[in-house]
Amino acid sequence: MKVLSEPIRFEWDRGNVDKNLIKHKVTNSEIEEVFYDRHKKIFKDTIHSGNEKRLRILGKTKHDRLLFIVFTIRNQRVRIISARDLNRKEVSLYEKN
Repeated sequence: MKVLSEPIRFEWDRGNVDKNLIKHKVTNSEIEEVFYDRHKKIFKDTIHSGNEKRLRILGKTKHDRLLFIVFTIRNQRVRIISARDLNRKEVSLYEKN
């Protein structure tokens, strides 16, 4: 599924800049790293897509931390909705070819 073009630009504002660090101990730089993981998996989030299309990404940071991220694209920028560590089921989904 082609949803992102290079270079990827991120939108960080007061509404989302430290939310994932506080809630899940995930830094913004770790979140951004996942989008450059060559083995990342991107899925549509049809259940939670209301007024805007949401997507989910499973991927690895440069320090091998596996993350689950929900995001949307606004004005050609990636806006992060939430980010957390993968659970066991998601790890197996990421590791599938």
